[in-house]
Amino acid sequence: MKDLLEIRDEIDVIDKEIVELYKKRMALAGEVAQYKIANNKNVYDKVREEQKLNKLSSYVDDNFLKQGVVELFEQIMSTSRKRQYKMLAEHGLIKDLDYTGYDSFDFSNARIVFQGVYGAYSQVATEKFFGADVSASAVATWRDAMEAIKSGEADYAVLPLENSTAGIVGENYDLLIDYDVSIIGEQTIKIDHALLAPKGASIEDIKTVYSHPQALMQCSNFLELTHGDWEQKSMKNTAVSAKKVKEDGDITQAAIAGAHNASIYGLQVLENAIQNETENATRFIIVSKDRKYLKDANKVSLSFELPHEKGSLYHILSHFIFNGLNMTKIESRPLSDRNVKGKKWEYRFFIDFEGNLQQEEVINALRGLQEETAALKILGNYIAG
Repeated sequence: MKDLLEIRDEIDVIDKEIVELYKKRMALAGEVAQYKIANNKNVYDKVREEQKLNKLSSYVDDNFLKQGVVELFEQIMSTSRKRQYKMLAEHGLIKDLDYTGYDSFDFSNARIVFQGVYGAYSQVATEKFFGADVSASAVATWRDAMEAIKSGEADYAVLPLENSTAGIVGENYDLLIDYDVSIIGEQTIKIDHALLAPKGASIEDIKTVYSHPQALMQCSNFLELTHGDWEQKSMKNTAVSAKKVKEDGDITQAAIAGAHNASIYGLQVLENAIQNETENATRFIIVSKDRKYLKDANKVSLSFELPHEKGSLYHILSHFIFNGLNMTKIESRPLSDRNVKGKKWEYRFFIDFEGNLQQEEVINALRGLQEETAALKILGNYIAG
């Protein structure tokens, strides 16, 4: 039996040879890129790569080695593509991102819409982002907010995207695809839910509680462990539930909403801070019909579609790793839920990562994503809130 150090010495020799061959292969990849630049050809050739992998794996009989050869050369070819994408980007061969950078935004005459009624957390987010003197109006639904942008009735819409405890607002992710808008900013609001009731009511009187479904989930411990006999009813918005309780004037009804709604709707606070998590927060996005971003923006959001195939997501995420980009979030939505025919078990992915559309590494990653994904859409570049 060989000594361990002797074996390692032999491995070092082989590894050095592999590195030298790898350098030669990358040099050839550069020549391939030059040819494709001259002849206006795409980098990614899926059929060619599949044929190549089948041929290479046929050189070994052992199944374990076959899989290893495939994984090895998948990575080599992926790195080769990234080298070519970088060269194409350096020559300006990237699809126009159709985004314009600004030093600052002028919101002085902006028209903003938010979903719900006055007192909604969306209004709080609106005033915190734009300022208390902003011209803002309420609409009934999130889709109505998008329609206001589309029709030109509003310049910006404020939409909740995710809550730190209840998760994403899936409908608003879908609306970002349905409408031609871009995210120009975000605002995080701390959520403190209170139990509100008509004046004169006591907590012993309550039989029914109204709120948005996510707010009910966020207060599940208070509702189910302490007041499991109460009937829970969903409303479109927390502030809408406060307004209903005020209008009904029924002391057996209560609303879960921000405590500030008590003064707006003439209610009283029966319990403060009833949410499960003390650090509960909701992230709101500000969307515009204009594809614009601040030049000091530090967060990019995008979406794309992938087939339900082995390794498809893995290879796409490698573009972020290779270019040193820190991915901060990934979500998926099934295309079948959007009534897209022939897309069963296929998904649209939503990704957030740190970066700016002017950065070379971001441009390089986008060049690769443009070729290797379907329906790539840059959703916005903005300052993380």
